[in-house]
Amino acid sequence: MARQRRRVSPVRRVATAAATVGAAVSLSGCALLSAGLTPTAPVVMTVTSGMFPRNVMPAQFTCANGRLLTPPLDWTGAPARTKSIAIVVDDADAPISPYVYWLVFDIGPGTSAILEGQLPPGARQARGTAGYDRYDPPCPGPQGHGYRFTVYALDKVLNLPNGTSLLSAWQAIAAATIGVGRLPVTATS
Repeated sequence: MARQRRRVSPVRRVATAAATVGAAVSLSGCALLSAGLTPTAPVVMTVTSGMFPRNVMPAQFTCANGRLLTPPLDWTGAPARTKSIAIVVDDADAPISPYVYWLVFDIGPGTSAILEGQLPPGARQARGTAGYDRYDPPCPGPQGHGYRFTVYALDKVLNLPNGTSLLSAWQAIAAATIGVGRLPVTATS
């Protein structure tokens, strides 16, 4: 069952693409400057999910389910200085700019997992590419599609409001990243 997406004007799509490409470049490089202006690579974390056998996302977490069911994730290896965690779920196969399905931030530093269909206490959500400040289940199609679940360890609590813009959240995450881990998955409908 294919779900229709809200139409976005071409002008807005180009503006959003340009803004998110800038944020994506800063996040993908993840070279942060320390106090001595020496580039420091973030600590590499491990991200897993017992619900993704062989890194395949089950249909229950896609639009085929007809529900907004978030998948469970686990992570390890966050640096000791971690003040909060952020999670970004995006489209690994997007041709121009990342399509973000979910962006969660201000997850407590002692948290190392999210449960299926639940947000940790105090966590907030930014608006994704479609404008929703919640999980927007992907619609992969019968050919299959790639997605990324990326967990960021941050050296501060972002304190952005729930529903903040994608660009604001990404810029804040990029500026505070001290650890990162990624789980690439594929899905079909």
